[in-house]
Amino acid sequence: MQADNRGRFITLEGTEGVGKSTNLQFIQSVLEQYKVQYQLTREPGGTPLAEELRELLLTNREERVAEDAELLLVFAARAQHLSQVIRPALECGEWVLCDRFTDATFAYQGGGRGLDNQLIAQLETTVQRGLQPDLTILLDLPVEIGLARARQRAELDRFENEQIEFFERVRSAYLSRAESDPQRFAVVDASGTLEQVQQQIRDVLSKYLAENLAN
Repeated sequence: MQADNRGRFITLEGTEGVGKSTNLQFIQSVLEQYKVQYQLTREPGGTPLAEELRELLLTNREERVAEDAELLLVFAARAQHLSQVIRPALECGEWVLCDRFTDATFAYQGGGRGLDNQLIAQLETTVQRGLQPDLTILLDLPVEIGLARARQRAELDRFENEQIEFFERVRSAYLSRAESDPQRFAVVDASGTLEQVQQQIRDVLSKYLAENLAN
């Protein structure tokens, strides 16, 4: 049983091709080993409406999507996600494991698109009202390696079709955020073997769970 009644909020972040899907499953297995009740969700998405907004964001289209329109769609999906899934779960004592959250917005729309971080922070304050992840695991990998992995998959979405320079800026923004908040972030070197990567993740989670679960 945890030390207080509120659930914990864990997020997984990283650029394209870092292995989020595989390692998300691994994180689930660790939580289950510790008998943690949790909800798995993702951003953008997590509710029917938010999933529709995700589709709008990711679909390749001829019309150029304005950067601020993209940002507002991201936060519209997040507002619905927080209202319907994340806050209710945390308030009931459930943990939440989320594939991406607002750090991705600072990385992709801030770093990648070049939008003003102060604007993103204003929207963050309005929508989240102080809610932040308790632990963020950032899978870090050189961009060229990650893109090579991503492009072995099926058809690329609107973000995956961006140029390498875009993803270099995204990675740099992620690492900058991790450096500025080391208590929340755990940076995992995703360039090794799967076993090496997952051992790093296990080490992070074991320490965190020991601190946040009580007998």
